[in-house]
Amino acid sequence: MTLLALETSCDETSAAVVRDGKILSNIVSSQIELHAEYGGVVPELAAREHLKNLTPVAQSALRDAGIAADELEAVAATQGPGLAIALIVGFKAAQSLAFALGKPFIGINHHEAHLYSPWISSPSSLGEKPAALIADFKNFQPNLSLIVSGGHTLLVLVESELKHRVLGGTIDDAAGECFDKTGKLMGLAYPAGPVIDRLAAEGNPRAYVFPRPLLYDANDDFSFSGLKTSVRYFIRDHPELLDDPQKIRDLCASVQAAIVEVLVVKTIRAAKRNGVRCVTTSGGVTCNRALRNELERACQKNGFTLRLAEKNLCTDNAGMIGILAERKLLAHAAPTPFDEEIKPGWALE
Repeated sequence: MTLLALETSCDETSAAVVRDGKILSNIVSSQIELHAEYGGVVPELAAREHLKNLTPVAQSALRDAGIAADELEAVAATQGPGLAIALIVGFKAAQSLAFALGKPFIGINHHEAHLYSPWISSPSSLGEKPAALIADFKNFQPNLSLIVSGGHTLLVLVESELKHRVLGGTIDDAAGECFDKTGKLMGLAYPAGPVIDRLAAEGNPRAYVFPRPLLYDANDDFSFSGLKTSVRYFIRDHPELLDDPQKIRDLCASVQAAIVEVLVVKTIRAAKRNGVRCVTTSGGVTCNRALRNELERACQKNGFTLRLAEKNLCTDNAGMIGILAERKLLAHAAPTPFDEEIKPGWALE
């Protein structure tokens, strides 16, 4: 099967070509610089950029894959969740293309696609040479999956391929949102998550103590608003810290340590309780080095297999959308009707 997938759920325009479990191309056009001066994503500007970039990005994906449009056997797009005004650009474009070609169309839940991104590996890790990312579902096993991004933090039990159950999620601020908002309080550039990651590497994670929300609660939910508020008051009471570069590094390391501990402890606890031996992690915050290192350490200690999504598949991308769409179509999932609408609040169930 040869499939084109589009992703426009937030501020990255992406198109990918998937064929028989391989991502032949995965083009991503980022809007970070556009939104940086506003300290966050401006939906109207994001949609405008998607409209401008979608056609050339899709053409690049087809060209890089060496595929002509009339060779496509299906078309997919992110249907939700996401910014409505951004989602609609890619979703309607994909619907229109599928209709024009007379091929099946399938709308994909962005979070469900994240669940399977850790099972996509680079050729080098599999000992192969083709310039493609390869879905490794022959080694798929039940797993406890942590999806952690700017807008969502979820724990999901994946019992088998295409069968999952959400155990818990964000009840207020997500982990990525906490990174960005606490970074903004420190005066760091947007997006602050990667900046905190870099500065924290030279800081002392024990310099300051911040709360670990819901760490000892028996549920699988997450809450980071209290941590963000604690940092706000701490900076208010100690403004002089922001004039000392080393203390800013220590502050970054201390905030990061609090977030990472909550994510790791609750993930490992959920994996133990549900009797799985594999942990997977995906989403933009999975790029954080401390999180990757601490998860690896915790999984080794508890005898769990750990699969981390590759960094270029952690952030929004059409490759993971295409892989999931292909798996669904091969499993005889019904195509999405051409008159179906976007689902901006489409919660993973």
